Amino acid sequence: MSSLVLNSPKVELWQNSSTEEIEATIRAVYKHVMGNAHLMESERLISAESQLRDRKISVKDFVRAVAKSDIYRARFFESAAPYRFIELNFKHLLGRAPNDQTEISEHIQCCINNGYEAEIDSYIDSAEYQNAFGDNIVPYYRGNTSQVGQKQVAYNRIFGIVRGAAETSSAVKDSQLVYSVASNSTSKIRATANSGSTEKRFKIVVTGSKFDAPRRISTNEYIVSATKMTPQIQRIHRAGGKIVSITEIV
Repeated sequence: MSSLVLNSPKVELWQNSSTEEIEATIRAVYKHVMGNAHLMESERLISAESQLRDRKISVKDFVRAVAKSDIYRARFFESAAPYRFIELNFKHLLGRAPNDQTEISEHIQCCINNGYEAEIDSYIDSAEYQNAFGDNIVPYYRGNTSQVGQKQVAYNRIFGIVRGAAETSSAVKDSQLVYSVASNSTSKIRATANSGSTEKRFKIVVTGSKFDAPRRISTNEYIVSATKMTPQIQRIHRAGGKIVSITEIV
């Protein structure tokens, strides 16, 4: 992968920005937040664009409007796996991959308990967003440069969710980091087995799970294929289980 993919230009709107620069900012927000997708004219947020041009809202407000739009919701929330939705929110709104399982779980719980819009707000209203982009910088990929307090493993994971300059986020519906995040590793798996080969299988060890109530055993083990990894982990977290380890079965 070329490093140019991650060396995103910083686009910032200033008080004295020209009309051309404002239009470039609008295009940059759509390109990044919508995951490099092509938008038809009918899908553009005309009212929000007008408010940005008139400086009634900030770039940050426009980012929020795009992320809360019906088109973003349809492409990334309603048609993708829950883990993939969270991955893409980190990618589109914070410009990085999730650090660990705790972050993923917190955002899944936020979405379940507080709703879609609260989940979007949790990124844009965060101190991290403000420190990185402020009110008038378009979010961009930050994974190619180390951040203060950033774990090395998260630095590597950005390459798992940014595949190339021509990629579109909506083309992939399943999580790309579910194994590496859950197991706290940099390893990546392919969800689809190659022709003529046997699909990989993994053992998930869980503690505190409520799955087998009323037995309530303290430790459970689940053997799943790569393609079943995401839904199985989702069920574990819904049941209150804690993943201890994920190992490949050789």
